[in-house]
Parts: sequence; structure tokens; C-alpha cells
Amino acid sequence: MGETTRAAGDGDRRLGRRALLVGGAAAAVGSAVLARETLSHLWWRLPGVDKPRVAGAVDYRGARWVAASPANYRRADRPDDYPVDRVVVHVTQGGYASAVKAFQDPSHGAAAHYVVREDGRITQLVRELDVAFHAGNRQYNERSVGIEHEGFVADASSFTDAMYAASARLTAAICRRYGMPADREHIIGHVEVPGTDHTDPGRFWDWERYIRLVRAAPARRGPGGERP
Repeated sequence: MGETTRAAGDGDRRLGRRALLVGGAAAAVGSAVLARETLSHLWWRLPGVDKPRVAGAVDYRGARWVAASPANYRRADRPDDYPVDRVVVHVTQGGYASAVKAFQDPSHGAAAHYVVREDGRITQLVRELDVAFHAGNRQYNERSVGIEHEGFVADASSFTDAMYAASARLTAAICRRYGMPADREHIIGHVEVPGTDHTDPGRFWDWERYIRLVRAAPARRGPGGERP
């Protein structure tokens, strides 16, 4: 599952007076390059620039929307401000309902973009536009989409046929959306995130099967979901 404390994975980047002045301050000290890089991630958060969104919109057609607590993710405008080039596979270490409840708890400090239930039902809790605190590594949070899977790493029966099929279709859609190759370099387990102390998805997750299903998943007709 995601990191257990917010400090362990990511922090909020709220746009304050210092950020608003960073361009001028950096120029004053001859750091225009740093200013441009910082503002490239913050310009859209200036008053009157923030992009409108449709409440309850999802990025994957058929997903159920249940909003995570805003404390468990950072609002962004990916991939315009942060390129997306990874999918991170997680296991909840518990049931579906407990995972959703945790991600709605502002004190939890973590959330994934999606949770896949054992019967294949997909719930989206954080927009792909935004940076979910799921990987325990700030850079990987910014560059990835996190998918939780109901179950336990030590229980092979957690990973049902329906779960594999639904998750693979979701991951395939994400890969196509961001131009990612469907391979093990770009689709990784939480255990593979640098600096993490997590072991999911564990030894019972069938990577060969999963990647095969991702590659075989047909492109979905119609919009994948509203991306206002």
C-alpha cells in the first residue's frame, strides 16, 4: 500500500508569496534557469489561471469516482507540469473498503490514483492530473500513476483473473495516454521504487502474465474519460 506518513513520500507545494516572487528573486541573483523550472510547475496555480474541472470526472471510462482526501495528494496539471512515464503496482494489504477509507482519511498521508477490487471493479480516487502520494518517493509520485490492488502480498488467491484483466486494461490505457512502452521498465512494483521499504506486489504477483495482458488489451473505443 502507499506510504504510511505524508512526510515519508511527498509534501504539498502550496503557492505562497515566496513562490510568486521566485522569478524576480532568482533573476536578481542570476538564477533565471532555476526560476523558469520552478515556475513551470507553479504558473497554473496563480489566481485566475487554475484550470476548471468537472466534479466527479474520471480518467478511465467505467471507473467509479470516490474522492480521496486533498491532504493525500497534490493538485497539479500533469503531464504539462510533470511528465508521466511510470505505472506503479501496489497491493492494499487489506480489503477494498479499508483502502478507500484510508485514502479518504486526511491523517493517512497517502493515496493511489486507482484501486482495483478482486472482482475487477475499478475506483478512481485521485485524478491522473494530480500527484498522488503513493510511492514513498517524491520524484516517482510526480512521474507515475499508482494502482492499488485489493488483497495481501502473501496470499496468491488475492490476485484473481478478474483483477488481472481489469488492471491490465487500465494500465494499457494509461500507457497509451502518455506514450509509455508496456514493459517492466515503465510498469513497476512499489518494491522497485528507490528508497521504499515496501514489498508489494510481492512474489505471487505474476508479472509475465500481467505484462502479456497489458500488451494484448485492445484500445477502448470512445473517450477514456473526461479530462477537462
